[in-house]
Amino acid sequence: MSTEGFAAALDAVRSANAAVLVLGESANMSGEAHSRSSIELPGVQQQLLEAVQALGKPTVLVLMNGRPLAIPWAAERVDAILETWFLGVEMGNAVADVLFGDAAPGGKLPVSVPRATGQIPIHYNHKQTGRPPVDSVLWTSKYIDLPTTPLYPFGYGLSYTTFAYSNLRLSDTALPANDTLLVSVTLKNTGSRQGDEVVQMYVQDLVASITRPVKELRGFRRVTLGPGESTTVTFPLTRDALAFYGPEMTKIVEPGLFKVFVGGNSVQTLTEEFTVSK
Repeated sequence: MSTEGFAAALDAVRSANAAVLVLGESANMSGEAHSRSSIELPGVQQQLLEAVQALGKPTVLVLMNGRPLAIPWAAERVDAILETWFLGVEMGNAVADVLFGDAAPGGKLPVSVPRATGQIPIHYNHKQTGRPPVDSVLWTSKYIDLPTTPLYPFGYGLSYTTFAYSNLRLSDTALPANDTLLVSVTLKNTGSRQGDEVVQMYVQDLVASITRPVKELRGFRRVTLGPGESTTVTFPLTRDALAFYGPEMTKIVEPGLFKVFVGGNSVQTLTEEFTVSK
């Protein structure tokens, strides 16, 4: 692609207080029969981003895309990233409200965002490997040139305020047959303005007859809190949320030890354990 227009864009940034770059994919890059071999910013967009950021002005990157993009350079250097995907006819108004602070963003990623194309496939609910990655041990399942973790994990998302999680508690240490376990956490808005947080609950079956994911989303709730306000968020956890299809292709719940995780994304969580009886 051509760099024609770069000079005019950079001149505009020099005379501005801040830069807002709208980059990403065109609409015809997504959908059926539109796979890409590389999920970095297409064309010369990375060059433009680097040139603008080098001017030293506060820089906001607005992404329009139909798939997660690998943007490690931007993640380390720009002041803010707004992921908009491909929205509808009110997209312009919605994006403007967020950029100018009239609305506090509260969205969470429904995908894991990789650091590079070579990390694909990457997802939060993967199966456990026999050799989990340990940086100090050579022969474990990891890359030699980048972390194994995603750039942004499933469920991640920031706001113009901040939230703190504390006091994760269970109504019992065991989930008996035909009963419900209550999972509660204290959520506090620790920032200076009202905002929304999406509280997420995950579970893990530690030992099963069939390999199970390291984490599975089993509940979420959007909560609106004013500055300094706190509340208790409670999730009911039933046996059905722990079920899976066994060797005979019937839905089963096996007794044993489980973990429950609650937090603002799939990585930053509080954790407790409980058992399931027969």
